[in-house]
Order: sequence, then C-alpha cells, then structure tokens
Amino acid sequence: MPRTHFTTCHLCEAMCGVAITVDDDEKITRIAGDSDDPFSQGHVCPKAVALRDVHDDPDRLKTPMKREGSRWLPIGWDEAFDEVAERIRSIQKTHGRPAVAMYQGNPTVHNLGSMTLGQLFTRALRTPNKFSATSLDQLPQMLAALEMFGHQLMIPIPDVDRTDYLLMFGANPLVSNGSLMCAPGIERRLTALKKRGGKLVVVDPRRTETAAMADRHLAVRPGADAYLLLAMINVVLAERGPQLGRLERHTVGLADVARIAKAFPPERVAARTQIDAETIRAVALELVDASSGVAYGRVGICTQEFGGLCAWLLNVLCAVTGNLDRQGGAMFTTPAVDVLGADKYVGLRGSFDRRRSRVRGLPEFGGEFPTVTLADEIETPGEGQIRALITSCGNPVLSAPNGRRLDRALASLELMVSVDIYLNETTRHAHYILPATFGLERDHYDLAFHVLAVRNTAKYGTPTFARTSEQRHDWEIWRELAWRLAPPGLERQAKKLFFQRLTPAHLVDLGLRAGPYDLSVRALKKKPHGVDLGPLVPRLPDRLFTRDHRIDLAPAIFLADVERLEARLVTETNGALSLIGRRELRSNNSWMHNSARLVKGKERCTLLIHPDDAKARELEDGALVTVASDVGAVDVAIETTDDMRRGVVSLPHGWGHDREGIRLRVAQERPGVSINDLTDDGLMDDLSGTVRFSDVPVTITRSSKGR
Repeated sequence: MPRTHFTTCHLCEAMCGVAITVDDDEKITRIAGDSDDPFSQGHVCPKAVALRDVHDDPDRLKTPMKREGSRWLPIGWDEAFDEVAERIRSIQKTHGRPAVAMYQGNPTVHNLGSMTLGQLFTRALRTPNKFSATSLDQLPQMLAALEMFGHQLMIPIPDVDRTDYLLMFGANPLVSNGSLMCAPGIERRLTALKKRGGKLVVVDPRRTETAAMADRHLAVRPGADAYLLLAMINVVLAERGPQLGRLERHTVGLADVARIAKAFPPERVAARTQIDAETIRAVALELVDASSGVAYGRVGICTQEFGGLCAWLLNVLCAVTGNLDRQGGAMFTTPAVDVLGADKYVGLRGSFDRRRSRVRGLPEFGGEFPTVTLADEIETPGEGQIRALITSCGNPVLSAPNGRRLDRALASLELMVSVDIYLNETTRHAHYILPATFGLERDHYDLAFHVLAVRNTAKYGTPTFARTSEQRHDWEIWRELAWRLAPPGLERQAKKLFFQRLTPAHLVDLGLRAGPYDLSVRALKKKPHGVDLGPLVPRLPDRLFTRDHRIDLAPAIFLADVERLEARLVTETNGALSLIGRRELRSNNSWMHNSARLVKGKERCTLLIHPDDAKARELEDGALVTVASDVGAVDVAIETTDDMRRGVVSLPHGWGHDREGIRLRVAQERPGVSINDLTDDGLMDDLSGTVRFSDVPVTITRSSKGR
C-alpha cells in the first residue's frame, strides 16, 4: 500500500516539514508541506518538491569513483578507503601535515553525519589548513557573536512573530526562507507583522521580493551599510539616549560606542549611503520608539568591504534601542540539543586570529583560514604548500571568488578527494569521489539550525528509503577514513572499536538527554511531525560566555577597524558599475540546477540593470553584454528593471555549468554564467577575511558574440 513519510526538508535553513507519499514500487508520487508540523505549518517552497529529482537523478553517484587520466572508473569501498588513506599519509609524511587541506561546503551544516563524525575526520588530519563556506557567507556575524557574547554561535535571532518593527539589512527571506533566522513560511509571518500594525523596512540596493512587500525600502549604495548603522546609532544616542534597560549592568563599552557614533551623524554619511539624512533619522527613531523592534541583516551585510563592522553595529543598534534579549527583539534560542552548553566537550566556542595563513597572512577563525586564500596556498611553492585537498559536499569553483583561478589551482593538486553525490565543476578535479547517501536515505536532525530558529522546536527525521547495500552514509565514510589515518598498532585498533560503535544518532540522543526538555531520540521518533517547545525567552546574562560575564559593546578589533571605515567615507566609482549577487527561490547555490522542474521556464541567469544605466550604454532589454572585472569577464543577457538602483547590477549565484568534464545533463543544457568568474579573491573584509561578493566594480559593453 502507498505510505506517507514525514520528515524535514534539508535543502535550506527553514527546516520545513514535508509529507512524502511513496507508492508500492517505492517511488515518490507526491511531496507536500506537512500541515501538522508545528514549526512550518504546511509551508514548503519549490525546492522541497524537487527532493524527488535529486533522489531519482540518474547523474547522482552512488558508488566510489576513481579517476585515471580523463576516465572515471568504479572502485570498491574498501579499496577506495585504503588508497585514499595511504595517499594522505604518504603526502603528509613527505611534505608535512599542512600539505593536506580540508574544505567543507555549505551542505555540510545540513547534514547530521558530517556535522558530527565528519569533524572527527577533520581532526584526524591534524592539519592547520582548513577552509569552509563560512568565510563566503556568515563569518562576520559569528565573529561579532564571539567578540560580544563570548561564543561564535551566540547569534541574536529576530523574534519576528512578536516584533512590531523589523529593520532588515541585505536580506531577502522571501527567497532564502530565512538565513541565520530559520523561519519557514516567512511571508505569512511578515504579513502577520503588518496586520498587527507593525512595520517592515528593508535596506537593500535592489527592490527584492521582500522589499516589495515592505512599508519602506531604502536603496542603499552597496558597501555603505556600516555608515548607515553608525548614523542610526548616532541618532538614537543623541535624541533618545541608550535604552539598555535591565542589561545595563551586564554591559561594557557603551562610552566607546557613543564616542565613535558621534563622528557619523546622518548628514555626514548621506552622500556615501545615498540615503538622505531625514530618512536615516526617521527610521532610527521609529525603531527606538516602537513598542518592540529588531534590526536583522544577512548576506548583503556580511559579504562586503566592512562585513565585520556591519555585524557588530547591527547588534549594537539592537542593544541601544532596548531590543536585545527581549520579546519582539533580537533574542537567543533554547535548543533541545544545546551545542553551546556542550562547549567544554566539543570546543565550539570559536577563536579568532590565533594564527595567520602562510601566503597572505590572513587571520584564522574557528580554526579555519579564509577561503579567499585557498588558491594562494595551493599555487605558492614552499614549506606548507597545499598538495592535497579533501572536499566535503562543496563546489568552491562556483561558490568562491575568482573561480577560474581556483579551477586551475585544483587541477595542479597531487591528490584531491571529494565526498559528493555529483561530478561537478569542483569534483571533476578529484582523483577519488566518495558519494554519500542523499537526505531521504539517512537520519536527520538540525544541530545548527535549531540554534538559529525563531521558535524553539525539535524534530528527528528517519529515512524515507532504506539505502542500498552499495551505498554508505557520509558519517560512515568519515569514520572509515578517520580510523585508517590512525597510527598502526593498539591506538588504531582502539579507534576502530570506538568509531564502529559511534553513530550520529547516539550523539544526538546524548545531547537531547542532557538538554533542557527531557527528550530523547526515541521520544522524538514517536512524534514524526516534531514538537513545539515554545517561543524564545530572555537568556541573558546567564547565557553569556565572555570572561567577565558581560556583553562587550565595543570589542577592540571593531574599534580599531573604524579607522579604515573613516578613510573610505569618500569614494569614487570611476565610471564603473557595482556588481551584487542575488538568490533565486528555485535555486539552491549550485547543486540544484540538475532538476528540470527548478530550471524550466524563463532564463533566470540574467544581469539585472536599471533602464537608465542600459540606455546610457545604448543597450536594450535582452541585449547580450560582456561584463568585465579585474579578474575575468562573462557574456550574459541583460534584464532591465526599476528594481535596481542606478549604478548597480546583479547576477544570481551558483550558475556556470559550462566546464568540461562534468556530469550534470540538465544543468549543462542551461549553464548560465558564474558570478564568481567576476568576483575578486583580492577583495575582502580586511578585518575578518570574508569575501567581498558585494560592490565589485565592473564594466559593461555590448558583446561581440551577439544573441
């Protein structure tokens, strides 16, 4: 008989509950939102329906592959494990432990096995050369959390369901479904905000899907958000005074914040932000005068020249308006598996600038170096040069800046091993691909995203389908490699016995039993729709991890970086346009473009441009143009729209499936172009090392290729 299985979509941060109907032949016949899920309440986006496309994709790899020249040959699991481990040991013995590097892609955090036993493998490598998508995305907000609250995961979450004023910077949750704000059904939540008399204000160079439903849209100049935030703090402190409330005696650094903000009144930053002083003042006062309010920012504020300052100032603005750790403001979760509370066991608190990268001297964060310097470390000879790379479900050729350079660097490696389900733009350089099971074939629990959710819930997903005998879970792959890297003898045998008994489910169960709700994996399995654990509640000061148990409003690293901000107050464009990225609802970074249902319809990989900017260049809507930056050029059709502010253009992220040697048949039919053939690995936030994806100078001319 047909059966319906309830689980969680693992494609983005929203954690939407899904109901998957399977027929007698074990084929998916329907995927719909789970209306009984207390968190998502039936909401899903088009990506969830495409889970079946990935599960049934004939291009999906299920057995290990070994590359010999340009040929890919199947290889047995044990043989693959032995060969990979032996080659890693040989390279590290000859060239030292730093010669082997690790890169973890975005899907790692959506994967219970990689989040647990995958990290044991990373430690087994004992290499300082670790990289991830963190420095391509949210690192500034994690750095601000570490410096202000003492833990990299102490990221304040907008209490969107109870706030009366939501000020949003560089975020488009109607497309992303929320990011560092896990909020399924966000359109419904924002509609409810407005219905109860609340206000939504969006700050973004583009009138995004979210900005279109806002009460006010501020089309800020790219890269100028830090000036805008400082000016708003200036207004609040000058005209209302600090509203720290009960947190005042648990806070330090207010005097330093006031001193710095005083130098950035709205009138001084208006030209740089291209938002008039009256509007800046009005929005700041609306926020502080609202009965409850919150400022929230995402990728747009993180991946710019002053990403670290933006993330810090965002938290400061919430604090001085009285909206930190209060209902309707910026709050902290109480997750069922308290990964923050388990810090003394798993070491997740974080670190910054304990050491610097070999070639460019960039600071580590959380034990990782910024991905902007990965190609440097591969290409530059000398002691510590990277000669081997292990990638975990990542595609940095398309997701990292200056992708063409990284493409060439990967081709020069002595060894590359990829744990991935596709032969894509990055993994085509691998010598071994070890494919793990897909999400519908394994257990699921969101260790990270329950820490970032707008409501406390818990849900344990069991496999919709049993894996085949030829398949391995990702955690089994990491476990096998980890114990094979152990030295011969008793230590290796002990690790093997330990690893064989350790599973992600065991770790989640330990976390649940030690957590605040008296739960277990067994108990959650009896609740397939999940359990509601209540709204966010105030957590400070008990939740602080700082040494003095106080909120640091003015960490030294941010105060020092204001000098750089001051120096960039007046900038010239020299006639260049400013390139920014964007996300699409039917896209998920680079790896969902092999789903026909998601890529069908009109071309979405276009360059958005204001009609006046197109007219000035004698370009008509749909014209094929060459977009050029300091590192590369692409040919793409333009799409004129009033949604773009003048002087700014936008390309979507994750396209560029035109490389030779990939096996993504659907994606190759509509390859698009990669925005990261234009972004520059030399441009970044100098403080944190986070890539500068926003405000990349480009020129546009009519393409010689025509249409």
